[in-house]
Amino acid sequence: MTTQTTSTSATGWSPDVVFFPPQDAVPEAVVLQTATNAGPVEGDAVVVRVPYVDDAEAGVTAEGDEIQESDPTLDEAVVYTAKVTQLVRLSREQWTQPSTATQLASSVRRAIVKKADALYLAAPDPDPELAPVLGLALRTDLTAADGTVDADLDYLVDLIAALEAETASPSVIVVDPVGWADLQKIKRDSTDSNEGLLGAGTMATERRLLSLPVLVNSQMPAATGLVIDKNEVVAAIGQVAVATSDQALFQYDSVLIRATMRFGFAVPRPERIGVFNTTSYVAA
Repeated sequence: MTTQTTSTSATGWSPDVVFFPPQDAVPEAVVLQTATNAGPVEGDAVVVRVPYVDDAEAGVTAEGDEIQESDPTLDEAVVYTAKVTQLVRLSREQWTQPSTATQLASSVRRAIVKKADALYLAAPDPDPELAPVLGLALRTDLTAADGTVDADLDYLVDLIAALEAETASPSVIVVDPVGWADLQKIKRDSTDSNEGLLGAGTMATERRLLSLPVLVNSQMPAATGLVIDKNEVVAAIGQVAVATSDQALFQYDSVLIRATMRFGFAVPRPERIGVFNTTSYVAA
């Protein structure tokens, strides 16, 4: 009796699946730039448990005296994940056109990044089956600026100072396009000058604010910014898996292309992440 193997059986029984490291396939995804990856995970019910310690205060003891015990708190962050997916159907004739594969790969990558960014930054009320965590910018337990950043950067300066007082080390600012425009419109002298506080903005240079790199992302809520310490956001990010099959739609002479990426995140100490609003912000 002949043994059926992946080498001798039809492709439909062993469709090609290609795995790409997320940092190679979707390097621009915000979660990859603003969180610490704890590793991949598979399955809605499977979680990543990240232990951490809330430090106890050290003391000073005189020579020969008894050293008092400390009582640090042992805790954990639980990272639930969601699967970002896309399924594309093409006719065999379209699939075999010279530029189709390249253009489609770019399209799928953009779609995966856009959905991942939307879930990470602004996912609405958590759905245990789809998006188990509230979007980072919508959390109410972050450290908020004392006022709107509009005429100057004072509230943002104070926010960063407040985060550092919580022992955070801010590493990046994420803001939406409207918020970044608001910041660029702040004038050096609000009455006598038309020069922007952040410079003229006529040269293509790296976006920075108060020495921190700035990521402008359209999935952020309007006129809202985050000040993030990358070490304070723990993520579980899986590989981008791409599979193709010309057997599933055999009777239609068509090809299916499937792309998936699983990821999730948790914030053990939300007080070390800051949120602020700019001039155009309108409360919901």
